[in-house]
Amino acid sequence: MSARVFETPAALLDAVGTRFGPTDWLPVEQTRVDLFAEATGDHQWIHIDPARAKDGPFGGTIAHGYLTMSLVNHFLPDLIEVQGATMGVNIGADGLRFLSPVRVGSRIRATGELTSADTVRETAVQSVVRVTIEIEGEAKPACVVDTISRYYIA
Repeated sequence: MSARVFETPAALLDAVGTRFGPTDWLPVEQTRVDLFAEATGDHQWIHIDPARAKDGPFGGTIAHGYLTMSLVNHFLPDLIEVQGATMGVNIGADGLRFLSPVRVGSRIRATGELTSADTVRETAVQSVVRVTIEIEGEAKPACVVDTISRYYIA
């Protein structure tokens, strides 16, 4: 899967409604979950204790919701590439929702949709891409979030 390439930030302005993806599948392994727990200090047993979690509400360990959301940064370059900018920055996120748990051992992938693009002070284009993280074999997605990026014009 290759990213949709926009030759300039201004090209985003006429592309609202464009859909991207899906990306390749990414396995969610216990090692990744454990490293996230270590980095954030969130050591709740449903994430890091497979023996205890086996008898818990999810039948095993699950990824932290914020780990799932942070993987948006892994998927975005495979969904969209904006060329011709001097710099691109993350501005934030809106509308974050965790809809289904991501069980360790499952695979996830992302799709995206450009929901808005606007010129900011004639020096940048700001875009919103709604990223949906799907779980293989599950009807409901794991996570939906509107990511906000700003691309500065050369």
